[in-house]
Amino acid sequence: MATDLGELQNKLWEAADQLRANSGLKASEYASPVLGLIFLRYADERFAQASEVVGSGSERRPIGPEDYQAVGALYLPEESRFEALLNLPEDADVGKAVNEAMAGIEVYNPDLYGVLPKHYSRIPGDILGELLRLLRPLPGAIEGDGFGLIYEYFLGEFAFSEGQKGGEFFTPTSIVRLIVEILEPFHGKIYDPACGSGGMFIQSAHFVERHRSDPSRELSIYGQEKTGDTVKLAKMNLAVHGLAGDIREGNTYYEDLHDAVGEFDFVMANPPFNVNKIDKAKLEDDTRFPFGLPKPDNGNYLWIQTFYSALNRNGRAGFVMANSASDARGSELEIRRKLIEDRSVDVIIAVGTNMFYTVTLPVTLWFLDRGKKYTDHADQVLFIDARDIYNQIDRAHRDWTPQQIEFLANTVRLWRGEEPELYAGSEELLVEKFPEGSYLDVAGLCAIATLEQIEEQSWSLNPGRYVGAQDRSVDDFEFVTRLECLAEEFESLSVEADRHADTVRGVIQRAVS
Repeated sequence: MATDLGELQNKLWEAADQLRANSGLKASEYASPVLGLIFLRYADERFAQASEVVGSGSERRPIGPEDYQAVGALYLPEESRFEALLNLPEDADVGKAVNEAMAGIEVYNPDLYGVLPKHYSRIPGDILGELLRLLRPLPGAIEGDGFGLIYEYFLGEFAFSEGQKGGEFFTPTSIVRLIVEILEPFHGKIYDPACGSGGMFIQSAHFVERHRSDPSRELSIYGQEKTGDTVKLAKMNLAVHGLAGDIREGNTYYEDLHDAVGEFDFVMANPPFNVNKIDKAKLEDDTRFPFGLPKPDNGNYLWIQTFYSALNRNGRAGFVMANSASDARGSELEIRRKLIEDRSVDVIIAVGTNMFYTVTLPVTLWFLDRGKKYTDHADQVLFIDARDIYNQIDRAHRDWTPQQIEFLANTVRLWRGEEPELYAGSEELLVEKFPEGSYLDVAGLCAIATLEQIEEQSWSLNPGRYVGAQDRSVDDFEFVTRLECLAEEFESLSVEADRHADTVRGVIQRAVS
């Protein structure tokens, strides 16, 4: 009988949070060891299941690591088995034993070499033992991809507790799910050049599984991330979901480690917004920027072109973008015009406030389709205003329910002439807005705009200009857009100020110690 997953997650989180209270570790320091233990428990369970499949072998053909890898499991030596850790003598050094367990896994699974945490000696033995005991009954307490869900839950909680820094490795699941549902990555090569902890890949795999296919066979995963610790999180996240991928450490502004131009079927990302001080001299003649380098000290249109150029002839991209990019002027407007005239802008969705842990501002989801120019929709862009669609989690945070995600994705499917999906129960919402079962413009929700109409709006990709509402005028949207841009700039400056403050505090601390 499965335990309520939410109750189990909360119980585990309370236990994990003891590390912050009792060990002096900061959130950035205790996230990795806790996720490592969840990973270890999952790996042990998969190893046990695989052992029944591969059997005991024979003298002529003994069982080895490759047999376990062939059935999608990691090979675990005896010292890395979970029961071995639980049955340690009372006077044993638990932290040392866990470190050795992690090292043992890496020896037999080279893809994880240098990835797993090995700092467990810093954690008090009694707390570490309690966490191990709490994780022991997990296989009997959860069903399906319970381990993966718990892992994603912990990533989210750590991101929330770390604030701005946590947002660098985690994008809220509901945002990722909508991007995946609209891109529909049934098969092909997926690329995320700002992959964080790999959430885009995990949700793509869930999408494939829901459509009764094996993601390990259907998807090839490629990622890049500038922070080494976050690369490790991504690799662990893939492994805990039974996936493999090529995740590399590098700064995407200057390094294209996967030779990405024209290579991918799908690109999905949540890049950092409004980044300044990028050395554009290093980007001259870079084929990733076919529409030219933007003149403002802002990285948004570098990211947009990075996503565009990585797509193959029929590739699709979905990514999170700052609202200000939709109406940016000057050289950025010229890049946007070229992108629109290329017939590659597919769908633009306005997202409301408080959907992210790290910023309160509204954002925009952009969807590109390099193959759209060969369809009947070549000269159209679909705009959706989802700012009034949300589920209130608490006073400061929102997300989308599965029904809301499916409804928004179905709006796009209807426009494309595809059959809607009803797995999550969105039928009532769909009938309410589209009673004939086919796409139509709905004031305040969605509208189709032609390239001529977009040109009339100075090549703006702000959904509010096209979707409208019965009680709003164009002037209202102009005011709201300007206010949001100012708020975005203020938040960006606040983040930069916090970063400088952290640097100053670090200098002072080193000076007095």
